[in-house]
Parts: sequence; structure tokens; C-alpha cells
Amino acid sequence: MSVTSTTTFAKAINEALKIAMEIDPNVICYGLGVDDPKRIFGTTLGLQERFGKDRVFDMPTSENGMTGVAIGASLNGIRPVMVHQRLDFFLLAMDQLVNAAAKWYYMFGGQDSVPITIRLILGQGWGQGPTHSQNLQALFAHIPGIKVVMPTTVADAKGLLLSSIFDDNPVIFLEHRWLHNLEGEVPEGDFRVPLSKAQLLHKGSELSIVSMSYMTIEALHAIEYLEKQGISCELIDLRTISPIDWETVFNSVRKTGRLLALDTGSQTGSVAGEIVARVSMELFSVLKQAPRRLALPDFPSPTSQALTKVFYKRSEDVVKEIGDMLKKDFNLKEIVAQRKFPHDVPGDWFKGPF
Repeated sequence: MSVTSTTTFAKAINEALKIAMEIDPNVICYGLGVDDPKRIFGTTLGLQERFGKDRVFDMPTSENGMTGVAIGASLNGIRPVMVHQRLDFFLLAMDQLVNAAAKWYYMFGGQDSVPITIRLILGQGWGQGPTHSQNLQALFAHIPGIKVVMPTTVADAKGLLLSSIFDDNPVIFLEHRWLHNLEGEVPEGDFRVPLSKAQLLHKGSELSIVSMSYMTIEALHAIEYLEKQGISCELIDLRTISPIDWETVFNSVRKTGRLLALDTGSQTGSVAGEIVARVSMELFSVLKQAPRRLALPDFPSPTSQALTKVFYKRSEDVVKEIGDMLKKDFNLKEIVAQRKFPHDVPGDWFKGPF
């Protein structure tokens, strides 16, 4: 039986990076803020001191150029981990990702691969607004040739990152910043979680919730409330959104006959929409009612608290949606009243955006 310890999501990321760099001297880590005082939510703390400035370093504000450097390095035996403090910053490097990294293995008949892991931070709160809190995972999931990973639990933060770093093709690794102070048990040492394998987090019989990243936490809160009302829900955490583990999703829906897909991104063209589409196509005969999805409105992310209060989805929204599906009324005010901190932060431990 593996030895475990309690740690935070951010420290689990940090531990995974340390282990990867110890295992393989060709693993490097660089990006804006990698060596700044806060070290990207603490995820890169101590790396430069331990492995030196040749393997852990800041980079110029030239996202496209530095992604090209990573591609060139990876074709010569290096395994780069490139980090961005905001997903939004990486949009400047989409040409390198889409037209080079994602295509290389295919275009050259599998002779060469591009083992890049690109860590991108997403998430809302503290007035981050339209250009600093976008959840664009569906955009990346649409690109053939890359894997898109979204860990939720602390153990998955470590296990999925290690698997991503040692995968032989490009991986987009998306971290919701509201998860960085989440605590949980993590196996010690070189612990890896397979990519493209979803996790059954909670068993249930009446409805399947398929979720990702931070929305899985809100789903767990919703399930806790619903259980007290006699409602049994199953929860699947996708972990990897490209490729999706359809077998696990389908098995759950076959069991419950109902589906609610949760997404941290905008509704139109969302991963949740793809889940609803595939389930409807493949499992139409077992569905007891039309599947639903819960995602963000098709508007830019707002900055003001007056707007964010109704823009982002929380556990009460999940409960309301399930109530509508099952034709039951729940006391949503009771759920909101239990929250003892502002709506645009995940808890009273959250002290700021960086």
C-alpha cells in the first residue's frame, strides 16, 4: 500500500515538477513568473534553487517565440514544461501550438514527437475580468494532436502532471486557481494517473453529473445537499477533456438514464455540449429525459461583483438544474446562506489573484 501525505493542490504540482526533474535531467521548467517571489501560486517554489537557472528560468514576454523555442528543444531530447500565470497570455502562442506542436507527430509519420507540457492557469475572482479569467478549454480540445488535462483533486494534480510531462506528445495542463489551496491525500514518490481516464467520485442511481475542474467541487457540494433531500446522484470527474473517457461516461448514464454536464467555460461549443451530443447519439434509447448542460453565458467574463454574482455557476445552480430535471423544488437560499465569504472567492483562505 502506497504511503500518502496531506498537502495542497499547489504543493502537489510543485512536488510533481521536482520529481520529474529528478527523474529526467532533460526536463526543464520556464515561463513568466517561474522565479518571481510568489512563484506562480507557489507551484514553482524552490525549483530554481534546487535545479539551477539553466533548467528553471523566467522568459521574455514573447509567448509565441518562446513556445517555438520549446518545440525546437523538444525535438532535440528536452521535455519542456512551459508555464503561464494566465491562460489568456498563451493565446499569443496559438500559431506555434496549432500549426507546429499539435501537427508534428502526424506530419512526420510518427518519427518525431513534441513532448511539451504547457501549464495554463484559469479561473475567476477578485475582479480578474474579460482578459484574465477565460475558460477556453473547448478551444484547445478542438485541436487534433494535443491532449487537454484538467485536474480537480490534489492527488490528480500530482499524478496527472507527472503523466503529462512524460507523455511523448503535447499536453495542455489547465489549473483552476480556486483549486490551488485545496487540501487532500497524495501518494508519495513517483505517482502517476493515466491520461484520458475519468474518475467516478461519487456513486448514485438517479442522475449522472459529468464535470471537470473546479465545477466538480461545486457538484460535490450540490450532491451533499441533494442526498439530504433523498436524491442520489453519480459524479464523474473527466480529468482529461481531450480525449474524453467515453466508456466511463456511458456506463454511468446507462445506469441512471439522466445526464447533467457541467462546464467552467461558455455554453456554446462547450465540452459539456459535446458530452450531451455524444450521449444523445449513442445512448438515446436509455435516456429517461433530455440531457442538460450547465455552463457560463456566452458573454465575456465580467469584472464587477454585481455582474459576477449571477454569471458564474455554483452549487445552488447545480441543485436548481437537477430540481428542474426531477421536477422538485429545493430551498436554494439555504445553500447560499451556508457560504460565509464573498461570492467571487472559493473560501476565506483565498487572499488574492497571484
